[in-house]
Amino acid sequence: MVTFDNNGIYCAQAGIYIDPWNAVDKAIITHGHSDHARIGMGSYLAHKHSVPVLKYRLGEDIKGEGVEYGETRVLNGVKISLHPAGHIWGSAQVRLEYKGEIWVISGDYKLQHDKISQPFEPVRCHNFITESTFGLPIYRFPDITDVHTDINNWWRQNKEEGKNSVLITYALGKAQRVLNQLDDTIGTIYTHGAVDNVNKLYETTIGKLTPSQRITVETNRADIKGAMIIAPPSAMDTPWMRKLQPYKLGICSGWMQLRGARRRRGADRGFIMSDHADWEQLNTAIQETGAENIYVTHGYKSVYAKWLQETYKLRATEVETLYAGEQADDTIDIETKDGKDNESI
Repeated sequence: MVTFDNNGIYCAQAGIYIDPWNAVDKAIITHGHSDHARIGMGSYLAHKHSVPVLKYRLGEDIKGEGVEYGETRVLNGVKISLHPAGHIWGSAQVRLEYKGEIWVISGDYKLQHDKISQPFEPVRCHNFITESTFGLPIYRFPDITDVHTDINNWWRQNKEEGKNSVLITYALGKAQRVLNQLDDTIGTIYTHGAVDNVNKLYETTIGKLTPSQRITVETNRADIKGAMIIAPPSAMDTPWMRKLQPYKLGICSGWMQLRGARRRRGADRGFIMSDHADWEQLNTAIQETGAENIYVTHGYKSVYAKWLQETYKLRATEVETLYAGEQADDTIDIETKDGKDNESI
């Protein structure tokens, strides 16, 4: 029922692609990051919370339809529904059913609850397409409550030393979960323009976030003292950042679990936080689907497919796709057609 071709993941019976990387007539989009949601589709179907992101990134004139989780559509006999993926707000798994055969295309997902997105829900199926961004046993992420506590303590210490705290996060998804767990009694929270743009989308779509101020050309740098500044990876090593001195630099990423990753990025602190599943989450999610056929996409796909074959006796197959995972999140935070997200102080 589902095949992989030069355009992406295809359900021929329904005549629809899931997260295609080339222009097609009909597309189902799992979430708004740009390696999964590209311009040029004839129509877009996504969860209702993803549609505003798609229109912001790809243009208000796109033909986009939003649906609820669990809402069923039927195309040429194929039952289609979206289910929470827990990756970012509005992210979804795509369930396809035809003549008793069930496929689930998970997109990107995580089981760790971030209090921003709808938590991941396992969907029983025969065939499951999974990412493997962190598909190695070394990736076992810490309790997220402890990570947020570490971030607030780091900010507090930096302020006591008379320094700002610049925290690098991806503008779509991670920035909102970080912002909502910051202790704003410590000081003032500022955001880069790209982060503020997405924050506004979140607040008009879902609900309030912890208050923050956007840094603009009119912002008085003398007022930014001991503040927390949330910025995307694209802001690193730019004049925008240099004008925030003196500051300490922190990075939120699953790659911070790797020894040396923080040092290579020139950060003072690395906080292990990802919107992708770690090793244990991947294994849990796959077992909960009950699927016997697993298709492993972006990440450590060869290693992880072999693990599934040998450990769980599953039929696991590697699949080549153009999805990037967290390796390329530096370039997929959020961008618009006119590219006017980056503002200078």
